[in-house]
Amino acid sequence: MCGRFSLTTELDALLERFQIEEISMEDTGPRYNIAPAQQIPAVIRANNRNRMGTLRWGLIPFWAKDASISNKLINARSETADEKASFKHALQKRRCLILADGFYEWKQTADRKVPMRIQINGGEPFAMAGLWEKWKDGEESIYTCTILTTGANAFMENIHSRMPVILTKEMEEIWLDTNGEDMQIVKDCMHAYPSEQMHAYEVSTLVNSPKNDVLECIEPIENM
Repeated sequence: MCGRFSLTTELDALLERFQIEEISMEDTGPRYNIAPAQQIPAVIRANNRNRMGTLRWGLIPFWAKDASISNKLINARSETADEKASFKHALQKRRCLILADGFYEWKQTADRKVPMRIQINGGEPFAMAGLWEKWKDGEESIYTCTILTTGANAFMENIHSRMPVILTKEMEEIWLDTNGEDMQIVKDCMHAYPSEQMHAYEVSTLVNSPKNDVLECIEPIENM
């Protein structure tokens, strides 16, 4: 699964890297410990332009009667997303990029769970495959999202059995283009990122609590 991540990259670098032409979010400061139920940075394509804003993490399907379902839908299994009522509509028409520069997973050892921060290519920002929905609560519209996961690659297997779907730059374009009709091309994007381009390091147990959104969450444990 993917239940925590970070985004500390400066805004200008994100705008350039993901070709963002519009931005509609107030808080653009660093986020060290992003957790479910929070507003998280995402990119959608609207009117042929990449737009960056925030979505609440935890999907509420458009047909849901109760918003509490979002607590169970922070992740979507890529292997079955096209079969599940909660995700199949969004997979066809409401795909987004969830921006990050690291994600956290807890490695089980003999006596404890060790928090690890996982990054790609020396710490550059990346896009996790996301789905979003618009849910109506009376007159209010609530925009929510989920992160797709896949089976662990050879690198991640030593840490956890699942990992987020991390898109390559070429796949990001396919993922955002919801006008295409060939869903097989979309499904082909949902596989594990190459092991040789990933690295990880142990971090403080401060990251265990979503209340802690501080620089110390991303610092290697040996430097603390």
